[in-house]
Amino acid sequence: MRLALTKGRIEKQTIALFEKIGFDCSELKDKGRKLILPVENFEVLLAKPDDVITYIEYGVCDLGIVGKDTIAQKGGKFYEVLDLGFGKCRFALANKKDVDFYAGSGVKTIATKYPNVARNYFQSKNMDIRIIKIEGSVEVAPLLGLADGIVDIVETGNTLVANGLEVKEWIMDISSRLIVNTASMKLKMEEINEFIRKIENVKI
Repeated sequence: MRLALTKGRIEKQTIALFEKIGFDCSELKDKGRKLILPVENFEVLLAKPDDVITYIEYGVCDLGIVGKDTIAQKGGKFYEVLDLGFGKCRFALANKKDVDFYAGSGVKTIATKYPNVARNYFQSKNMDIRIIKIEGSVEVAPLLGLADGIVDIVETGNTLVANGLEVKEWIMDISSRLIVNTASMKLKMEEINEFIRKIENVKI
């Protein structure tokens, strides 16, 4: 089997999980510039979040570990089989403190790095919105009058407070998820189920 793993914080938390299971992660921890590394009887491919989903969809990897935020934004055809319980945070709608986001009758403008998440959320509320995609710090958009509010990931909320913003609504809980290629689930069912069981056993 081959597992696509999101680089960075999810990578470190996954290594801790694997070591708790009893996997030898020595090469993964001392990887140098290598991107494909052996762990026990499978390979780990280190990748950016969006690419994890791409590798799973195209079948070059059987399993993937990626944040729910990436799944919600990018979508795709795969099985989401397990909440790993780490990397927790939430999507939120936020705007200026003491300002009613829903006041007035005009179309609201939302600044976000996650346009699909924002669009789906407001569609569920039967609201038309204008979306401005921001790659950097979205918190400045309401302060500059560029947007009425933002949709972003909130972990501690400290950045919002520091910029005079506050959460108005929580949209979605986020954590790291195990995803599986649809063909691999059939062709390698026994191996994948055994892998899932090992994770579930240490999470109890």
